Amino acid sequence: MIYLNSQPNFASKPTKVVVGMSGGVDSSVAAWMLKEQGYEVIGLFMKNWEDDDNDEYCSSRQDWLDVVSVADLIGIDVEAVNFASEYRERVFAEFLREYAAGRTPNPDVLCNAEIKFKAFLDYAMSLGADAIATGHYARVSHEDGKVQLLKAVDASKDQSYFLHRLTQQQLANVLFPLGEIPKTEVRKIAEKIGLHNARKKDSTGICFIGERPFRDFLNRYLPRTPGPIKTPEGKRVGEHMGLAFFTLGQRKGIGLGGSQDGNGDAWYVARKDIANNTLYVAQGHEHPWLLANRLSAMDASWVSGSAPAPGKYSAKTRYRQVDSSCVLDAGADELSFELNFRDAQWAVTPGQSAVLYDGDVCLGGGIISA
Repeated sequence: MIYLNSQPNFASKPTKVVVGMSGGVDSSVAAWMLKEQGYEVIGLFMKNWEDDDNDEYCSSRQDWLDVVSVADLIGIDVEAVNFASEYRERVFAEFLREYAAGRTPNPDVLCNAEIKFKAFLDYAMSLGADAIATGHYARVSHEDGKVQLLKAVDASKDQSYFLHRLTQQQLANVLFPLGEIPKTEVRKIAEKIGLHNARKKDSTGICFIGERPFRDFLNRYLPRTPGPIKTPEGKRVGEHMGLAFFTLGQRKGIGLGGSQDGNGDAWYVARKDIANNTLYVAQGHEHPWLLANRLSAMDASWVSGSAPAPGKYSAKTRYRQVDSSCVLDAGADELSFELNFRDAQWAVTPGQSAVLYDGDVCLGGGIISA
């Protein structure tokens, strides 16, 4: 079965759609689907990273060749655009500031809001596009002049978490062709129509930078500031290279064995004391320091344009997580909120996003502050 009719109802149906194409199978199939539905489709390849373009981890040249090959097969025009300066200023600079402050940011969230659905959207509209499309697994619904952001049908691939900061204006002219489709079906479509990238590995790592030895990469931009590693009891068990290089819940790469107190349990990063440059570690996945029933968030962004009413919802505190029941409470100001969870959440991490849901509707969220 090939899915084609998965688009929202616009006030007037768009005819010219610019598709963000990465060279991967998802955006390739999205472009083909739109072409089959009768849209005038233009592919747009974004190059957003140039610092080490000749490095083994930068795949932009091959990705561009894949885009050109796909465009030729499905019969659409394609062009490349360079947003490297916008990416550095709007995304990467903030990424470094957050890490330097001891937090763990999610660059994909900011990248979507500032590049894929802002710089890219603006450029597409300058080309005369009626709408843009991407290979994200999510859905949009247009009702009574408002746009809702919905989870994808394929829960295992749903990417609404990364899109939660998109506004009404950004979502108003967006198509997500894959929102109704399981990823397995996307691969089947790609193979059926003869796409050479049908089995291409999904991209991972930092948005537009790729998968690489993360600590080495970060060390190129941030100084090392060594300090003590301590247990919750205050016992010093080692030295860290800098708080920026660790994240809460991290198990590998701490530099400790499992025998510091004789029980053999794995060590996890449990807390960061920024003021004293101290990294706290605890043994055991369920250590109390790794569990929290409450969090505070700042820099809130709501899809509807206004905060939902306090009450019962569900939320994610990290991408690969099942929704957890919670109660939303207002924060100290309109850009902050608090969540109280029924079940304790594991390794709630400052800098990551807390994203709120009402069933399949993604309401928005904020940056975890505590």
